[in-house]
Amino acid sequence: MFTFKQFTIHQNACAMKVGTDGVLLGAWCSVENAVRVLDVGTGTGLIALMIAQRVPQVQIEAVELDERAAEQARYNVSLTPWKNRIKVIATSVQQFAESNSGLYDAVVCNPPYFVDSLKSPDDSRTKARHADTLTHYDLLRSAQNLLSHQGALYVILPTVEADIFIEKSTQYGFFLAFCTHVLPTPQSAVKRKLMGFVRESNKVLLLEKQLVIEQERHLYTDEYKALTKEFYLKL
Repeated sequence: MFTFKQFTIHQNACAMKVGTDGVLLGAWCSVENAVRVLDVGTGTGLIALMIAQRVPQVQIEAVELDERAAEQARYNVSLTPWKNRIKVIATSVQQFAESNSGLYDAVVCNPPYFVDSLKSPDDSRTKARHADTLTHYDLLRSAQNLLSHQGALYVILPTVEADIFIEKSTQYGFFLAFCTHVLPTPQSAVKRKLMGFVRESNKVLLLEKQLVIEQERHLYTDEYKALTKEFYLKL
């Protein structure tokens, strides 16, 4: 169990637990003016709940392929004041996109990214961590169908996978508009990229920033505290 300021995440039935990547994406994505948001691969429901806390008017659909994880996400949602604004659906985004189109102001995803690495014997963990069930192409193709023309796609990935994703995105009419390079410490290399993609290239003026998480072990930077202060009990 992981307790935030305004909600609690139960996660015993979920392969992927609460982690920094999900918290970063949920706090960072630019959804302040969104009315409808889709959270892809919601897992525990973390990102959907963060967005619901941040944006009073937003309605969120959250899709999750693993049925046990989807059920736990529903439970987590049911304990919050935002339970009427979040709907968890046990399905793949590929199937969801077949019957829905052009509905969302934002699609948000903390996707699986391992491609050729050794797989876990736990099938649920493999689904959550490996890109077999949600490839970059699947996500981009689905987002292409699900986003309104003015909508945006928000993703977090490790640096190598992020660069590959950026290259593939143009094939589906997406253009990188926002990118925050995430470093664990000031001395570290960039480990993650928070990315926002839009549909119209003539509106793209790439905004790049850098975010350092810790000055040293357990000493968090002011920037990271500012980004996550509405969620973590303490840093």
